[in-house]
Order: sequence, then structure tokens, then C-alpha cells
Amino acid sequence: MNNKRVTIYDLAKAINLSPSYISKALNNHPSVGDKMKEKVRKAAKDLNYKHNSYAANLRMGISKTIGVIVPHINKSFFSELIAGIEEICFEHDYGLIICQSQESYEKECRAIDTLIRQNVDGILISVSAETNSSEHLQNIINHDTILIQIDRFIENFNSYKVTNDNEKLAYNATMHLINQGYQNIVFLGWTEQLTIDQLRKRGYLQAMEASGLTSHIYDNAIQKDRTKEIITLLLSSNTPPDAFLTFSDEQALCVLQVANSLGIKVPQELGIIGSGNDILTEITTPTLSAVNQKSIEIGRKAANLYFEILAGKNDNPVEIKEEIIQAEIIGRESTAKNS
Repeated sequence: MNNKRVTIYDLAKAINLSPSYISKALNNHPSVGDKMKEKVRKAAKDLNYKHNSYAANLRMGISKTIGVIVPHINKSFFSELIAGIEEICFEHDYGLIICQSQESYEKECRAIDTLIRQNVDGILISVSAETNSSEHLQNIINHDTILIQIDRFIENFNSYKVTNDNEKLAYNATMHLINQGYQNIVFLGWTEQLTIDQLRKRGYLQAMEASGLTSHIYDNAIQKDRTKEIITLLLSSNTPPDAFLTFSDEQALCVLQVANSLGIKVPQELGIIGSGNDILTEITTPTLSAVNQKSIEIGRKAANLYFEILAGKNDNPVEIKEEIIQAEIIGRESTAKNS
């Protein structure tokens, strides 16, 4: 069985027309009459000819494809972020190539190289936990590719950014715990290399200081085993915390698991608030309070910004800017101490 793809040259030979004329007919060129267009389309259908839009786009100097790099595609925050991007790209007839770094700087660099070789028109990236250099991001710009940092970003690198006000969201989340009557609040961090972790710590410290409370910060709670170890140590101490402000919903779920194993009542004895607003936070017992970062909105905003930049690339360039999506605190049972 011959599975060879039918080319425009095969189609031209079959109906005795030139390939250039066939191309015009398929692309609805005004110089080709309606009857001839219909003839060409019928022949294309009969021969199972598929128009190579990728090659056609490259001839015009574009690929109509955007590359997206995220730490994990199986985390709800990033999957929803990608869904927001895809929604806007679909409206503009653009495709996506999705890569994940798995929190590895090396994999992130390789993903960028792959996307550049694929001639994507833009790259939207949420940097990994290991990323502490911007050289690979500069490589994107050097190839005249639009770059937008989303959610996680390198602070001192001059590029478009779409993110939350991380300092404010941490301040508000901490004040939510304080207003519910918690005082010995632990900030469970991620990695000091991430700018958004630094900003969240700043917001937490501001809220604790404004309330006259002592701060307690524990970093590098990335791996689940390490996170569980830190939480168990703290909750088993002589002066255990009465609340945790966590960097992610995964950390918050881990706090809940450890608390349950130690017989600590949530929210009566321990308050917990996560970040991301994963769907699991609504079905745990008790349900988990969370910071809703509005990941779908971040994705939509980033994709819309890309098309705004693209539209103004030649005649009306869009100034480098940072778009801020305001997060909101979702109070549920895990922080309802005063309810």
C-alpha cells in the first residue's frame, strides 16, 4: 500500500495545471475563477491532498506557532494556564508546542533550543526552580522571537511579563490567617532562586511585622519528602505553629496529611492556606483555603499580549511591560477558626 503524501505537484500533474496556479486556487486567489477553484478543490479531495500550511507560513516568514515552556504540565495551575493560552491562540488560528522543564534549568535550555529550531514565532515561559541565569532567555530575543515570561520570571531581565502581584497576595493570605486568630504562622517557601518566592516572603514579613508577630520562614520545601520532613518536625516540636502559609496547594495538602497523622485538628488547632486553587482543595476534609492565582486569566492575558506585540512589531511597537493579574483569597474550612 502506498502511503506517500500527495504533494501539490502530484495534484498539478493530475489535472494538468501548474503548481503555482493550483496554489492560487487553493488559497482563494482572486485571479482564479470560481469554477476552476471548485475543480481544484474537488481534485484535491479525491486525491486526499492536504495543504501544508506550515510550509506556506514559513514562506511568508512565520510559523503561526507559539512555544510554551512550563515546569510541569500535570499540575493544575500550569494546565489551566496552558488552556488560557490555547483558547486565545485558537481564535487566531495559531498552534502550540508545549514543553516542560520538570524544574530543570538544563531541560529548560534544551526546550528553548528545540523551539527556536522549530521556528516558533514566540515563546511563553514560566522558569524552573533551578533557573538563576537569563542567558538562555537572551538567546530567544537574539533570534528575533517574541518572549513573554509568565507567572515565574527572572526579575532583572528586560522582557514582557504576565504574573500576579506576589507580594500583595502573600500579604493578603497572611492577614487572612491573622484575622482568623492564628499567630504562630510559618511561611513554607520553595526556593530562594525564584523571584516570586522572594516577593511572597516579603509580603508575609510585612503582614507579620505590621501585626507585631514573629516570622518563621522555611525554604527549599520542593520535594515532597523534604516538605513532609519539615512539617513533621515543626508540628512535633514543643512550640508548634498554629498555621502554615504555603507556596503551593501541593504543600498545603502535605500539611493536612501530616496534621491528620498527628491527630492535630484543622482548623481548630492549625490553619492551612495554599496557592493555586487546585480542584483538590475543594474536596479534601476539611476543604483547603487557597490563593486563587487565576491561572487561566494569566494564560489568556499572555497570549493576547503576544498578538498585541505581533501586531505592532513593525509600525507601532509595544513597550516592554509587566501585566499584573490580581489574585484573590478563597477562604474555606481549613482557616475557618473563628467561624
